[in-house]
Amino acid sequence: MIAAAPGFGRRLACMLYEGLVVFAVLLIGFWLPQALLSGIGLAFSPRLLWLHLLLLLLFYFVWFWLHGGQTLPMKTWKMRVVNQDGSPLRPLQAVLRYLAAWPSILLFGIGILWALVDRDRQFLHDRIAGSRIVSETS
Repeated sequence: MIAAAPGFGRRLACMLYEGLVVFAVLLIGFWLPQALLSGIGLAFSPRLLWLHLLLLLLFYFVWFWLHGGQTLPMKTWKMRVVNQDGSPLRPLQAVLRYLAAWPSILLFGIGILWALVDRDRQFLHDRIAGSRIVSETS
């Protein structure tokens, strides 16, 4: 039996916490190297900076989703991302979920609001990737 989806409010709270962790990841993995490199006169094009940001966050999210199915905020809020059948995500599935989350969030949060009308209360990027967020069993 597959566990139920956590409530919408609980997932939003987890996303807020995730935003704080992502800020720390970006501070250490993006801003700090850029500040050090610019200090010695190296500058990168805006496209390379965006690529750096996208790859850094890809590494962060995909690593945690593939190694336990949880980021730190997901552990705190006792939820996990899994395959539709409850098994761990496959690597390409985790990458697809990450890539689909960008427009899902950036297009006025339409992919997040999708959970309000979805039959299983899943986000749009989870539907696209064939994944789901479930409550952790104690």
